[in-house]
Formats: sequence, C-alpha cells, structure tokens
Amino acid sequence: MKLKEVIATVNANDTTLVDGFNRKIDYLRMSVTDRCDFRCVYCMAEDMQFLPRQRILTLEELYQVAERFVAMGTRKIRLTGGEPLVRSGIVELCTRVAALPGLRELCMTSNGSQLGRLAKPLFDAGLSRLNISLDSLDPQRFKALTRTGDLHQVIAGIDAAHTAGFRRTKLNCVVLKGRNDGEINDLVRFAIDRELDISFIEEMPLGVISEHQRSESYCSSDEVRARIAEQFTLIESAESTQGPSRYWRLAEAPQIRIGFISPHSHNFCGSCNRVRLTVEGRLLLCLGNEHASDLKQVLRAHPGDSARLDKAIRDAMTLKPYRHHFDINGDVQILRFMNMTGG
Repeated sequence: MKLKEVIATVNANDTTLVDGFNRKIDYLRMSVTDRCDFRCVYCMAEDMQFLPRQRILTLEELYQVAERFVAMGTRKIRLTGGEPLVRSGIVELCTRVAALPGLRELCMTSNGSQLGRLAKPLFDAGLSRLNISLDSLDPQRFKALTRTGDLHQVIAGIDAAHTAGFRRTKLNCVVLKGRNDGEINDLVRFAIDRELDISFIEEMPLGVISEHQRSESYCSSDEVRARIAEQFTLIESAESTQGPSRYWRLAEAPQIRIGFISPHSHNFCGSCNRVRLTVEGRLLLCLGNEHASDLKQVLRAHPGDSARLDKAIRDAMTLKPYRHHFDINGDVQILRFMNMTGG
C-alpha cells in the first residue's frame, strides 16, 4: 500500500476524514443544481445544455450525503449551484441539513436574484451565512457580464438578506481586466456602506468559453490589492472562514473583511480542507482536477446502506491530489463549467 493510502486509511475507527497528505477534510461544498437564471460569461456558455432530472441527485440523496459527511467530522457545508435557489425544495433541504448534530455552519453561495422572496424562509430554516455574487454596480455592465441578470433585483436581494437577519454576508466579485476592474473600489465602498465582507476572485479556467480570452482578462489579486491600496489602508489578517479566501482589514472600515481568492497567483492548495459534491453525485476531490468518486452509483445501487456510502467517501480521500495546475495561457485543462462543479 502506498504511503498516502496508509495515511488516509489509518485509524479506520476514527470518524475524521484525512486525505493522503494528512490534510483534515471537514468542509463539503455541495451542488444542488446545475441550472441558473443567469449566464455569467466566466461560468457557462450562453446556450447551456442542462442535465436531465434523472441524472441529478434527489433532495433525499443530497441529504443522505450531507448526513454521512457530518457523521464523519464535516463541520461546514456550503450549498451551491448553478443557482441553488432555483432548485425546488431548497428551503426544506436547508432545514434538514442545518439540524444535523455536529454541523457548525450551513452556508450558501447565490447570485441573489431570488433572495427577495426566500431570504426570510432560508434564515428561519437555519442557514447560517450567505455569499452573494456581485461583479458590477453598473446596470448595463452587470447585464453584459451575467447576460440575463437584473442588478436592482440582486441589490434588493442583498438588502432582503440583511432584513431577514443574515450577518457577515460576503460579496464575491470575479475581476476581469478591461471589464469591471475599474469598479474595484466602488465595490469596496458598497460593501462598507452595507457592512458586507467582500472577496475578489481570480477567474478560474473551467470550461471552454468564446466570450473573452482568459489570458487577456486575467487580473491578479496583487493588482486588485494595489488598486484598493490607492484609496484605503489594508491591514493583513490571519482570520479564516475555512475557505480559500485570504483576508485583510481596512483601517478606514475595520468592521468588514476584504478577501482574495487567488488560484493562480497565490496557490492555496497546501491547506485545502475541501471536497465538492457535483449535482450528478460525483465527489470531486479537487476543483482543478478530475479526480472523483461516483457516490450516486453507491446511493442508487445500495439505497439506505450508510456503511457502503461511508466506505466510498473514505476510499475517495486517497484520490485527492496535492494541488491543481491552472494555466490561463494554455488550452483548457478542465472542460466542465463552474455550474457543473459547484461554486
């Protein structure tokens, strides 16, 4: 047996999930749908073909996977899409997952379009925290970047989340050079005014797109930080939310956090504690690799068999690679779009 397989399977009676590089895996990002009411230019093609219903996990299957992960030490689950709020039954799923003993935080990443009607039910269901995508404050630019999105509807959703009781909501902004990089400090001010955290994200090369050249639109976290430093005083912070963001504070607004997700310029793989469940039931061990295990096959071939599901999850930990190797200048290495992966 290889050393990394030994590490990943040692202490079989211990509930903690550990990969082949002795990293504790306690964070699951779970996609509940590949569908979305936006068509963001960096996330999917304009004319997307979505999965037929029989190929996606049912809400009960999603719950079963969540329950087993929490039983094996997962402390944070993030529900993603596509856009998770277009999945029928999402509030009921949140209620069930949030109630799992041992789960510390149930979060969601959303485009915000449906929060006007769902923020309060989600908060009452036990959802802990929201990340909301917002790449522009200019209505026309926002429409161009999302292809179908309404900026005013999203801002109304952000405000509805605050009214419902959500705190420490975070904005996610993918920065594209020549498109929205001139709005970086406007977005920071928006976050300050509404007491929101904000993370700036380097575009990830997932899926073949024709709308723009990723090598030309790439804007590094260092460039974004330099732009912010022109108008604000950045103070480095050791804070963490268990995700990939590296946080800073602002002397001028110490109540908010500025995060940077830098898969290209500052690789964060060495401390990775995450795995992803795609809506097809593939347990994806790395965002930038195709290492995966088919949990749907286990769920449907052996319904209700927790021991088999546990074994499949534990065995998958040996497949987790040390890091990804994103390259914005070469051919796309990962053909699946972000909506297929889970944000």
